[in-house]
Amino acid sequence: MARAARAARAPGFGKTSRRDAWWLQPLAVFLVLGGFIVYATWAAFQNAHYFSGPYLSPFYSPEIFGASSHAWFGPKPDWFPAWLPFSPALFILWAPAGFRLTCYYYRGAYYKAFWADPPSCAVGEPRKGYTGEHGPPLILQNVHRYFLYLAIFVLAVLWYDVWKALWFERAPTPWRGGVNPLPDTEFGIGLGTLVLALNAALLTGYTFGCHSLRHLIGGRVDCLAGKPVKSACYGCVSKLNSKHMLWAWLSLFSVALADLYVRLMSLGAIADVRLL
Repeated sequence: MARAARAARAPGFGKTSRRDAWWLQPLAVFLVLGGFIVYATWAAFQNAHYFSGPYLSPFYSPEIFGASSHAWFGPKPDWFPAWLPFSPALFILWAPAGFRLTCYYYRGAYYKAFWADPPSCAVGEPRKGYTGEHGPPLILQNVHRYFLYLAIFVLAVLWYDVWKALWFERAPTPWRGGVNPLPDTEFGIGLGTLVLALNAALLTGYTFGCHSLRHLIGGRVDCLAGKPVKSACYGCVSKLNSKHMLWAWLSLFSVALADLYVRLMSLGAIADVRLL
């Protein structure tokens, strides 16, 4: 890393005096992030196999309109345009996607991997000028702080989904009186419950380690002395923020894994394992 910092920046795209494999990291980011975008887009337009029992895919949560019992306002509304492909994910996926797209860490990652701006430190880029994020369209990156509020709301719903994933439909039992007095659901823990809980936990670390949240808590304060609550919150967010890159990638994998797990269960390809 020190060698890369000392390397002289050479003119011309891809030209550099660096001798390390500087292209590995942007290539890995391009493949992983690009693969996630392709999978998430495909999954969002499926409008099928996104729920199974008490489990709901995080790509479709909160389900505003939809076919499952998780839907807040029932099935597809009559006013929805017939020419537009319907999917519950289209109502909500833009919010967490916008939060990630404008994230301070992801900006640096996909600027290098997708735009080569620059491909890596001390490596020539394909453009001579630099406009930054002060003009269109990149000035829109400043809406990240507002996507933060939406992301926190979605995160709260995902934790509610974990709670719902603790309650399983009770198998019908014969009752002499004709009416079964037992409730329709029973408490339990399945492997899917843990998958959804792990995803929500990783998303919590990523969301609450956000740079914008850190600034929101302590960025306008010159001194935190004498403010124990604010100081504790700022310290907690700062600790999460120090591993923001790690939270960003782990939560990216976990949300795809959670969707895949629910999808495979819905297709009958795998069966959920009841742990309790």
